[in-house]
Amino acid sequence: MKEIILIKDGEIVLKGLNRRQFEDVLKKNIRIALQGLGSFAITSAQSTIAVKPLGDDIDLDEACARIGRVFGIVSFSRAALCEEKSMESVLATAPVYLEKQLRAAKTFKVEAKRSDKKFPLKSPEICRELGGVILSKYRHLTVDVHHPDVTVYVEIRDHGAYVHADPIRGAGGIPVGTGGKAVVLISGGIDSPVAAYMMAKRGVKLTAVHFASPPYTAMRAEEKVVRLLQKVSRYAMPMTMYTVPFTKIQEKLRDDCPEELFTIIMRRLMMEIAQRIARDHDCAALITGESLGQVASQTIGALNCTDDAADMVVFRPLIGMDKQEIINIAYQIDTYETSIEPYEDCCTVFTPRHPRTKPILKFVKAAQEKAGFEPLIEEALQNLKITQIYPED
Repeated sequence: MKEIILIKDGEIVLKGLNRRQFEDVLKKNIRIALQGLGSFAITSAQSTIAVKPLGDDIDLDEACARIGRVFGIVSFSRAALCEEKSMESVLATAPVYLEKQLRAAKTFKVEAKRSDKKFPLKSPEICRELGGVILSKYRHLTVDVHHPDVTVYVEIRDHGAYVHADPIRGAGGIPVGTGGKAVVLISGGIDSPVAAYMMAKRGVKLTAVHFASPPYTAMRAEEKVVRLLQKVSRYAMPMTMYTVPFTKIQEKLRDDCPEELFTIIMRRLMMEIAQRIARDHDCAALITGESLGQVASQTIGALNCTDDAADMVVFRPLIGMDKQEIINIAYQIDTYETSIEPYEDCCTVFTPRHPRTKPILKFVKAAQEKAGFEPLIEEALQNLKITQIYPED
């Protein structure tokens, strides 16, 4: 029995004249997500994208798992393609293809969608005939049109007839690449991978920037970030990570700046460096994992001082979330266990004993300018390490 994956667009249906452009990006992203599994024909018609395997040995379970992580999809169904677009073929296919679900259920109903109006039976007639056949074959079942255990769907389309059970919820959002490009400042903690995931869900194509300070930070800390991004890229698509050598900058910060301002000046320097990388790679925004009031550098006053270092928009998708909400998403996208591994990043280096929670911008800028970081910033930008990130699977 031939199978196919039927995909329903999410917010794309609201895009009006731009809808085709969004659909083209979504189909491209689906193709990228399915790389390595075999060949597929990916077509769109009648508000549905069809993914048809072109080989008999393709792992459709894995294909569905990957499609479930592609942003822009509201739901999808693994469906059987009937041999013929006829009622006889539908009646022969549905009870067999959905045997497992029907045997496990107590109640069911049939829903039919007849997009091809030339099909001889109307939707209510399709439901009635198929429902009767299912009841005769599975005598333990009863019909419940309001709250069935399983719904049998029949779709009569221009290019074939399909049957499937309840759709699987998709990742939602809009396709990655339709929302512009941005740089995400990525650490090895819980927050920034979640922030990256949330902005990718809004269609943003990500470039990652990570700051490393060897020997104060271990190589395993950077490897941890790579593994986190591999998990994020299952949703966000492949991306490039730039690792910034930050040791000399942090040592100068320790030697030449007031201790209580270490963290805020460090954040400003990170924003400035990330912004320069963003401009060099046609990115129009920065993304951070900050949540208001979570630590001393995330008070309103501190964020004002940080934002002053960048003149492009800064997205903070976690700003109003509490820690448990962020952790819940980290579990959902499978980054939490990696994030809590004990390999700390440069944000923990030279942490001040009493950080300033209400910094005054003019004093922060004066301390930063007096130290004179520009030569070290230029040196760091000339020695970036580039890592290509691909999905974990």
